[in-house]
Amino acid sequence: MTDTTIEETVSTRLANGLTCALPASSPLAKLLRSQRTWEGPSAKERLRILRGAKSVAIVGASPNPARSSYFVGTYLQQSSDFRVYFVNPNATEILGQKAYPDLASLPEVPDIVDVFRKPGDIPAVIDEVVAVGAPTIWVQLGIWNEDAARYGEEKGLTVVMDRCIKIEHARFHGGLHLLGFDTGQISSRRTLR
Repeated sequence: MTDTTIEETVSTRLANGLTCALPASSPLAKLLRSQRTWEGPSAKERLRILRGAKSVAIVGASPNPARSSYFVGTYLQQSSDFRVYFVNPNATEILGQKAYPDLASLPEVPDIVDVFRKPGDIPAVIDEVVAVGAPTIWVQLGIWNEDAARYGEEKGLTVVMDRCIKIEHARFHGGLHLLGFDTGQISSRRTLR
């Protein structure tokens, strides 16, 4: 009797747009899974998104000053004209403002939903963003889920992923310092002290 075990295959989309089936356990399949093929909005498009936005909801906002979402929230409150909303079902207040349990509880539909959640949570957040009618989901620096990015675009969203909204805002508004702080300068030239 022979063993007729069929090895699982994965369909992979190549950079040229073609797809091929590879054995799931093959080194090539593993390498292709690790490479990014999705590209989000260009720098000019991200600038347009930020210039057109009036409100930002931060999903996964934390009341802990050591968390990056707290730092980003502080920056957006102090250095932008955005109306900033904090979404965290386990908090009642963040940075002196009411925290909301979900996007549906916000007093308005935000222009941008900035997300601080693990990659596996992004599809559920996309569903929530679509349900409230927000046009843009902005997934923070270091968070990558290519399938979720494509899913969001299929749902009609503008998707920005693996980019920090604070860094991008400061970059476009002339206030990005090497350490990530807003210097208030609109020049790339250093001043001598």
